[in-house]
Amino acid sequence: MADITKDTTIGEALRTNPDIAPVLMEIGMHCLGCPSAQGETLEEAAMVHGIAVDDLMAKIAAV
Repeated sequence: MADITKDTTIGEALRTNPDIAPVLMEIGMHCLGCPSAQGETLEEAAMVHGIAVDDLMAKIAAV
């Protein structure tokens, strides 16, 4: 499985591991299928949603 990094877009991350969807939903990313998700990185999304990117990446890695 490919690595998911903070520079991975939300869309790429979900294609790599669809099981992370609940993690993203939990922090407020409810528009996982919207066009923004295809171009927004996990780092950018974390910033917009007020979560530290390292915390988000730890949650994703735990899935």
